[in-house]
Amino acid sequence: MTRPITAGVDGTEESLAALDWAAREAVRRRLPLRVVHVWRYEESLATADRGTQHGWASQGVREAVRTVSGRHPELEVAVDVLEDGAARALAGAAAEAEMLVLGSRGHGRVVGFLVGSVGQHVITEAARPVVLVRAEDRPAAEAAGRDVVVGQHGSPEDSADVLRFAFETAALRGAAVRAVRAWTLPPVFAYSPGSLKLLDDEGGLQPYERQALADALAPWRERFPEVPVAEQVEMGSAGQVLLETAAQAQLLVVGRRARRTAVGTRIGSVAYGVLHHAPCPVAVVPHE
Repeated sequence: MTRPITAGVDGTEESLAALDWAAREAVRRRLPLRVVHVWRYEESLATADRGTQHGWASQGVREAVRTVSGRHPELEVAVDVLEDGAARALAGAAAEAEMLVLGSRGHGRVVGFLVGSVGQHVITEAARPVVLVRAEDRPAAEAAGRDVVVGQHGSPEDSADVLRFAFETAALRGAAVRAVRAWTLPPVFAYSPGSLKLLDDEGGLQPYERQALADALAPWRERFPEVPVAEQVEMGSAGQVLLETAAQAQLLVVGRRARRTAVGTRIGSVAYGVLHHAPCPVAVVPHE
């Protein structure tokens, strides 16, 4: 089954940038584009019945689609205007897509489809990658060949889905992958002078971290030999290291393992931080 690239459009400037990004990616991957707009009947609008409100919603999204189709006449585009809860509809759309693309506002809260619990639900429940795009996103960063930055954490198995997405995307764009692994001292080393001396005698943790990154990248280097790869291992907060590295990136790719808590399902702190502050589009890839 061919999965489309799906873009959620709600009329905001951010969602229109997401639609443009999704269209470019669909052309690269030779996939159809699906545009989803979710609306809800407003009983307070006494002068507009359900059919009229549906017409308003349809007209707005089709105008946006006409613009994108004009830029990419070869692109197959389908439009769905759904009357449903936004979170449920978008999570369902993601399940049927190669990836779901949504708009977001950087350096603060996310907006549109990603307000509060809607965004939390979509990102944590989506079975496929979700890409968040800023209003100011332009294709120039892609054309300039900037790196696709990917955060690697844990074992090769833990990061396989995240690295696959990064390498596939870089290969399609003729870009390099910059793989970043950040690490901190385990508590036992932070509080034990003896452990610190032993660590120093063994050459430190840096060689182990570099080897772990190399091991994770090895199968993807072999599978995508045409993709240049830069390896970056730094001691520090993973979120901060990724944000600093992504300052000149065309895309930042991170993994997401949802955590269930007493107040609901949450993504990890690293994904949460880069979603709010990364200057480039961010792809959140679910993994086990």
